[in-house]
Amino acid sequence: MSIDKKFIEQFHIVSSKAAFAAFDLIGKKDKIAADQAAVDSMRSELNKIEMKGKIVIGEGELDQAPMLYIGETLGTLNGPDLDIAVDPLEGTNFVANNLPGALSVIAISEKSNLLHVPETYMDKISSNTSEQGVVDLDYDIQKNIYNLADYKNKKPQDLTVCILDRPRHKEIIDELNKLKVNLKLITDGDVSGALLVTDKIYEVDLFLGVGGGPEGVLAASAIDAFNCNFQGRFIFENENDKSRAIKMGIKDLNKKYELKEIISGDSIFCATGITSGDLVSGINIENDEYITETLITHKSSGLKKKIKKRFKI
Repeated sequence: MSIDKKFIEQFHIVSSKAAFAAFDLIGKKDKIAADQAAVDSMRSELNKIEMKGKIVIGEGELDQAPMLYIGETLGTLNGPDLDIAVDPLEGTNFVANNLPGALSVIAISEKSNLLHVPETYMDKISSNTSEQGVVDLDYDIQKNIYNLADYKNKKPQDLTVCILDRPRHKEIIDELNKLKVNLKLITDGDVSGALLVTDKIYEVDLFLGVGGGPEGVLAASAIDAFNCNFQGRFIFENENDKSRAIKMGIKDLNKKYELKEIISGDSIFCATGITSGDLVSGINIENDEYITETLITHKSSGLKKKIKKRFKI
């Protein structure tokens, strides 16, 4: 089964309009308002689509998020059953402080084909090779770097690794520095960080480290359309995290998830730029129109490209 191509355009509009809703708040130092604007727009647009949509990754659970909460049903309820993962505003700080790299992100799969994940951390790794055994979450840093360098016929100092610049990654960053690997440190935005391995133009060979679990699933949806690798393992900080995960159907709390276990079957992914970053350009205004750039993938049709679109303001 595959998702009808007609949905590509519809979800492209959803992420573009959510991006524009947050665009008005660039540099206003109010990340909560920016996020809410994107959420309101995305929910409104999703409800126009002929589908029985269910949020499986959203703004949180019902008690935390009144809209786009996990389990919320969206759409006209006439049409196919679709699972929906959203991050209406990835990089709330980027919008609030007028920094590069803010995105509006959505992924759609057929029912039960997206891994349902709790709001918890995930240890993850993505690389621009799909060959088994070259890069693995279970290997130490040195083995992953040496393996990847050998596979690409490069020296470690010719590789570039993208990682969130966080205190929790100090040991990994120190190890990478010892190996003389080039580092691309990012302050936020680990959906886009994981996607930088998908095209040579980004000059990133490996993405790794601990980030958000929901963001890992969103990234995996896009990576699935490229010939790349992704693995993730949840990190649970307390018993409450574990019990929520079990309620969501996660049986093995220590499991290493392969790409095909995170996203199975067909999917559509859209990431629209709000402020320009590595992945896509931000929104431009021309007269009475705004122009968006969106990375769109549709696995079954082989679509994986950046598309610009004009909208009337």
